[in-house]
This record gives sequence, structure tokens and C-alpha cells, in this order.
Amino acid sequence: MSENEARDTHLQELRRGTVVLACLRLLVEPGYGYGLLEDLQRRGFDTDANTLYPLLRRLEKQGHLTSEWNTDEARPRKFYRTSPAGIRLARALTEDFDALAAALAALPKEN
Repeated sequence: MSENEARDTHLQELRRGTVVLACLRLLVEPGYGYGLLEDLQRRGFDTDANTLYPLLRRLEKQGHLTSEWNTDEARPRKFYRTSPAGIRLARALTEDFDALAAALAALPKEN
């Protein structure tokens, strides 16, 4: 495995958890999958539809998101929203992430 391939693999693992947290925080306001995907990418969370849609379904199944269909427009869209359990999880994960970021910041820097 090349150095770039190794970096990409580890970066993907690092991002996986942050996308969960980002979705929970962004979906405090209702949103649909494609709009969320664009918002995530605009905010620097590089993800794709093949990752996002299964994640949304999993978070909904776990009770961290709720959803409802909007059929008012020509094309029906499933809107997701962070549930009260999801809000509690987002708060806890944010605290954990902040603690990890502080611990990383305290590590020696590369010369």
C-alpha cells in the first residue's frame, strides 16, 4: 500500500464518525438527503450518497432521526430531523470530540 493509499484509508476512518455528528447537528432543522449531502460537502465533510443514505436509514432505525415524506412538490422527498435522543447523542459526541481535539492539540508537533 502506498503512502497516499494509507493516508486515504485512515482519513476515511477518521471522517466516518464526524459525518454522523455533522448529520445529527445539521438535521436539527429538517432536511432531505440530497440537500444534506450538498450542505455537508459545502462545509468540508467529503462524503457521497452511497455513504450518506445508509447512514440516515441507520440513524433513523436507532431512533436518532425521525422522518416524514413531503408530497407537496412534484417529486416526493423524505425529510429527516434529529430526534430528542439524537440531540442528546449529538451533545455527548460533541463533548467527546472536543475532548479528543484538545488531547490531540496537546500532543507534540511534528518537527
